[in-house]
Order: sequence, then structure tokens, then C-alpha cells
Amino acid sequence: MRLNSERKPFIGIIIESRTGYYRIKNDYAEAITMNGGIPLYLPPVKKPSQYAEIISGLMIPGGYDIDPFYYHEPTMTEMKVVSRVRSDFEISLIKQMIVLGKPILGICYGMQMLNIFFGGTLYQDISFMDGVEINHKKGYHNIVITENRFLQKGMFSVNSTHHQAVKDLGKGLISFAYSLDNVIEALYKKDYSFLVGVQWHPERLKNSDLSLQLFQTFIAAAYDSK
Repeated sequence: MRLNSERKPFIGIIIESRTGYYRIKNDYAEAITMNGGIPLYLPPVKKPSQYAEIISGLMIPGGYDIDPFYYHEPTMTEMKVVSRVRSDFEISLIKQMIVLGKPILGICYGMQMLNIFFGGTLYQDISFMDGVEINHKKGYHNIVITENRFLQKGMFSVNSTHHQAVKDLGKGLISFAYSLDNVIEALYKKDYSFLVGVQWHPERLKNSDLSLQLFQTFIAAAYDSK
């Protein structure tokens, strides 16, 4: 769909307070702007339904680790967790967006949060997985994208940097991209217009064909939900 209407869709981007100020990399907003959306930063509030009514799509950006409390496990390794204020806010806002049928894109941490929202779990560290051969904490590696409604199939090089990974998929979620050592790199919600999570950082490679396809599909879904 060509996004040439009188009003572009507002895309909410979650931010959190660190040491008294809000901080987020500018890549997220730039990726939204260059693909036809209007970015709006969303600090945590007690009533996220106010945000859900205003925005046409939600982006959950990268972040630190999700507290294992949210997937009912004890902490088994050293980690730097995101505040529960942010996590609780995200869970409430995701719920509101789903009630309204509006699109959601989760990136890195954001994909993991979507999985947990639907009852999934995480490997608290990739070293807990069997057969992992790639260094997932830094650099680039290849992934294979399988049949799906959002991205083209094939093998791609992505900038996937993380030490945790999806373990058990949440209810209704389908994985559709994998690293060559079988780590889940993307997922989507079955029977939903657009609820997609990717483990890599498309906003940092915003001019690549894969990133453009992802963001344009997301913005088009947001346009349709206005």
C-alpha cells in the first residue's frame, strides 16, 4: 500500500528512564520516519490504554534482560535486567494493542517480551542450549527465513547480538527464522494482522532490503489500523 494519505500513522516506541532521564538510540525513530510513519516516544505510565488509543502501531525496542520472574523461573546466571516498571508497562500496553487489533513489532528484547507475554520462556544464556556454535553476542551471522506472510524467504546476514534466546514458544506464536545453529531469530502471531518479533536489529541496517521490507510492512499494517 502506498502511504500517501493525509495523515501518516503514529508509531509508539517504548522508552524507559535511566538515572533520571529518558534514553533511546535514534535509529528506531529514523527507521519509522523513512518508511512513512511518525514516531512517538512512550515513557511508562499507569494507564497505557491512553497510548493505545492514539498510536496506530507499537514498536518494542531492544533493551537489557527480562527478569526471569516473568516466565516463572529462578535467576540462574548473571544478568542485567530491565526494570519491572518498564516490563509491567509493556505487558499492559501489549494487551491493550491486541484488544484493538493494532500491529506490534518487537526487536531483540522486544521479540523476547512478546514471547513471554504469550506464555513462552527464554534461555537465560545461550550457553545453556545444546549445539550452539555461533557467537551470538556480537557481530553478524547468517539466518534462514522460512515461509511467512511478512518477509521474503532465504538466507540473510543479520546483526543479531544477544546472549539470551527464545526457548519455548508462547501460545499461538510461530517461529519463521533460525540461525544456522538453530536459535530462533523471528516469530509471528498466528491469526493476527501484524505481530512480529525479530532477534536482530533491523533499525541499525535500515537501508538493507530486509529491513526496508520489514518496516514497510509494519507501517502499512499500522496505516490500515488507523
